[in-house]
Amino acid sequence: MKGWFIPAVLLPLWIVTYWNLQKLADFVIDDLLRMTSGKHLTETLRFFIFEVPKVMLLLVLIIFGVGILRSYFTTEKTRAALEGKSLFSGNILASLLGIVTPFCSCSAIPLFLGFVEAGIPIGVTFSFLIAAPMINEVALVLLAGLFGWKVAVIYVATGLIIAILAGWFIGKFKMEKYVADWVFSIKSNQESEEEEEITFYERIQKGYQSVKDIVGKIWIYIVIGIAVGAGAHGYVPEDFLGSLLGKENWYGVPLAILIGIPMYSNAAGIIPIVSVLIEKGVSLGTALAFMMSVIALSLPEIIILKKVLKWQLIATFIGVVAVGIIIVGFIFNYVM
Repeated sequence: MKGWFIPAVLLPLWIVTYWNLQKLADFVIDDLLRMTSGKHLTETLRFFIFEVPKVMLLLVLIIFGVGILRSYFTTEKTRAALEGKSLFSGNILASLLGIVTPFCSCSAIPLFLGFVEAGIPIGVTFSFLIAAPMINEVALVLLAGLFGWKVAVIYVATGLIIAILAGWFIGKFKMEKYVADWVFSIKSNQESEEEEEITFYERIQKGYQSVKDIVGKIWIYIVIGIAVGAGAHGYVPEDFLGSLLGKENWYGVPLAILIGIPMYSNAAGIIPIVSVLIEKGVSLGTALAFMMSVIALSLPEIIILKKVLKWQLIATFIGVVAVGIIIVGFIFNYVM
């Protein structure tokens, strides 16, 4: 009871607040500030005041739950789960583990080295490295909050398919020779972490800590992303982006990917912008392709991986993932 008391008290407050956010935003804009409805600045501020607390509330709830779930996972457990798996089954398991494990592109090198030391195939390792930053609770919460659960599930499913097939392709072509020579000369001197039993109360504390750590790091990206999105919502003409990146233009998806790759952002920063792209007429497939390219093919991650991979493998990684994203973009442009 000790661990559940505070969450049990806060949950009803969360529900009441969340379901009345639109009324709160309208009250601030219409009654307190007395701004004229329909004006560019008015609708920009209304969007911002509504979306920031909405996204923050969703993040706190989901990150708390995932933080408890993640207390059951460690790096050692992840590596152990992947050892000895056949190529395709390993790709599937690695991609699924990537969703629930707390790793991002900044962890790419230590994770890559740890997996190689454990004898995990290169293709399986890449499935994990693609899935971990691209499919996580932040992306799921933001997508569900801004677009609904249907789009969120679509994103997760297609992200998994890309991670599984890209890793399988890389593994199938035996590209270990394009890993930097020094990587295989490393001998693991790390002792396995001793499993330590913790109570459920301690797991709840880890949930609180996850909220503090993750929201503390990404809140500024959320505010900036929503601010950019709010500006576009209020000022960008309805048909401008739609005419450029609408599904009737065959080049929309490749162009979105080319724009996305050099950019650097996480899900928290890019999804509010994607929301406005769709609102302004950009097709769903093109918007998802843009988002995936920013998160899965970010320039900083490519630079980091250059320290352990030769350019041939990096080029293959970029090419395979980009082709997968293009296919997903075209499919959803013509299906949705």
